[in-house]
This record gives sequence, structure tokens and C-alpha cells, in this order.
Amino acid sequence: MTSPASTVAPVTAAGGPLAGIVVTDLSRALAGPHAAMMLGDLGARVIKVEHPDGGDDSRAWGPPFVGPAEARESTYFFSCNRNKESVTLDLKSSEGAALLARLLRHSDVLVENFRTGVLDRLGFSVRKMQDMNPRLVVLSITGFGHDGPEGGRPGYDQIAQGEGGIMSITGTGPDDPQRVGVPIADLLAGMYGAYGAVAALRERDRTGAGTVVRTSLLAAMVGVHAFQGTRYTVAGEVAHGQGNHHPSIAPYGAFACADGIIQIAVGSQALWLRFAEAVGIDPADPRFATNADRVGNRAALVAEIEAAFSTHALERWLPVMAAIGVPAGRVRNLAEVYEWEQTRSQHLLLDVGHPTAGPLTLPGVPLRFDSGGRTEHLAPPTLGQHNAAVREWLDGLP
Repeated sequence: MTSPASTVAPVTAAGGPLAGIVVTDLSRALAGPHAAMMLGDLGARVIKVEHPDGGDDSRAWGPPFVGPAEARESTYFFSCNRNKESVTLDLKSSEGAALLARLLRHSDVLVENFRTGVLDRLGFSVRKMQDMNPRLVVLSITGFGHDGPEGGRPGYDQIAQGEGGIMSITGTGPDDPQRVGVPIADLLAGMYGAYGAVAALRERDRTGAGTVVRTSLLAAMVGVHAFQGTRYTVAGEVAHGQGNHHPSIAPYGAFACADGIIQIAVGSQALWLRFAEAVGIDPADPRFATNADRVGNRAALVAEIEAAFSTHALERWLPVMAAIGVPAGRVRNLAEVYEWEQTRSQHLLLDVGHPTAGPLTLPGVPLRFDSGGRTEHLAPPTLGQHNAAVREWLDGLP
């Protein structure tokens, strides 16, 4: 994955599998920025291009904000812009367009999530960009796809969660659709986009040519339907929300103990036999004899399990489940997750220094490489923080 610029000047000293790769990030809000951040986490140099007037939309998404009043920063922006540099360009100006053209000539990947046709109107059609740099990989993320009868629709996460079916299978029942508690359509579109971009870079090693990788919020939602999807496409069943219980496995879900909630996953018949004995249920009861029986009689099964669990506290039941090999756990809030020693042991917290907000702890990189990963991480940038540095780097290139 050799970068066109890496033989001229080092672009990162951070290491990682994508060290030497240069990414121009034209995206804003979440899906595109998340994809670009993932590439940055892997060691790529990511140059985020923002409008001089306010920058990325998510810089204004709050509260909460941190930092001094004259330079406050959005914690939302922090969530998807680590390991990036920020330059400000007005792409509608001749100067901004010229600088973007210079960036693209020396980039390996462009990430954009404009509505279809916007880049063309700005003078940067796919054909023109490929003429500038035949090795450029373009990652394009849209709301509902770049073509088709609704290809021009703007995409926002919650709209896509609803249109893509995820809300219909989340909630307590068919009349209670619920959004996922994080912008899952944006995040998954970013993840699909990042892995597509890495695959395109690998293909470029073989062919010498870049390509366009396309995904969308709709594609991301359909892509994670998993067994709920084949439940319809193969069996003709339309799924709906079932609260905190698995639609195809029982018992598998959340149950009330004397002092809180325990979650269990009884995923095999052998586990069921051990679990039933531990909680005092007759495993030969014809209502519960097989998994299909248990799914069909879920309400009765849940009532019997909760009657048993209610006799003791969570701390008593968790060791019992561990002893018989039944996967189980508590439901933690985010404070408990970030204070959990297991979270810290997995390097899932990242300490960085921000130029105006000071020392920050961010959710960390969810990948680890035995061969070594990125060793130096950058705080999310202030608007235009790297204007001079990026221009100086470009000036030093042929």
C-alpha cells in the first residue's frame, strides 16, 4: 500500500499498518468522519478539510462542550475525529479548489459524504480526480445510495434506522419501534466504508489503479439484519421488537434478580439442562423440553426463571452461572464501563493532550496488533489547527 507521497517525505511517525497512507477527509457529521478516523487509528495521516466558517457541523453539536468559552469544543466532535489534522478551505473559491487539487494529487484515499452530484458541481468529478491521481481510492458514503429511485435523498442516522428496518426490530413489541442508543447507521456505514477503502488499497497494490468504493446508511442497516434478514428472505417471517429477549433462542436475555438485572445466554441444550437444574426448573417439562418449545412458551419460561432469580441478589447468581458454564453478565452504565478494570486492560481508553481543552481521555482504538499498531495518537484538532503544517508539507513535494 505504498503512498505516492511516502517516498518524498515522511507523513507520519506514528506507525501502524497504514503508516505512509495519506487520507483527505472531506466528510462531516459522523459516517465519513468515523471511517476516516478508523484509517487514522491504523496509522494513516488523515487531513480533515473543513469550511473556514464553523467547520464540521458536529463542532456545534452540544452540549456538552468543554474548554474556554472563546474556544469551546464539542464532545460529539471529539468522538469521531481523533488522529486527524484540520485545514480550512472554501471549496467554492479558486484558492480552496487549487489547494484541494494539490492534496488529492498526493493522497491515497479521499473520504466524502456529500449528496450525489455536489463534488461534480465543485469541479471534482470522479473522472477529474482519477485524471489527477490514477491511484486515488475514493470512499463515497451517501444516505440511501448514489443511484436508484431515491438515490438523492439526504441521509440522517435516525431516518436511516427507521427506513432500514432496524427500529422495527428494536423495542418491546411491534407497536414500540425504538432507535438504537448510538447513531448505529452512521457508525456502521463508516465501518463498512473503512474496510472497503482498505480492500481497495490492497487491490491497488495488484492493479496499480485506484477505484471508487460506495456505501450508504441504508446499505449499512440492511447489512446488519443478520438472521432477522434471512428470517424474512428465506422463511417469509417479518420480525418485530421483542425487548431484551432473543427471538430464536430461549432462555437468552435479561431477567430481574432481587437487586438488579442479570443477562444470560443459554445457547445449547446441554447448557439448558445445567441451567434448569441450577434454578430449580424441571428440564423435562414438555413446555421447555427443546429450544423450539422454550421459544414457543417464552412468557411462561421467563416467569419461572424470574421467580427463581428474585430469591437472590445478582452477586449470588453470577458465580452460579459461571460455575455451570452459562454465559452471564450485569448491565453496566457507561461510567461503570469506563471504570471497569477489564476495559482498561484492553487499552480502550486513550489519553491525549488538546491545545485548548487540555488533557483528554477518549474512548480508545478497538483494534490491537501483536505486530504493533499506531504508537502516537493525536487529539481531535481545533479548526484549522494544521493549516500551516499541511501547506508546508505540500510545498515540499514535487
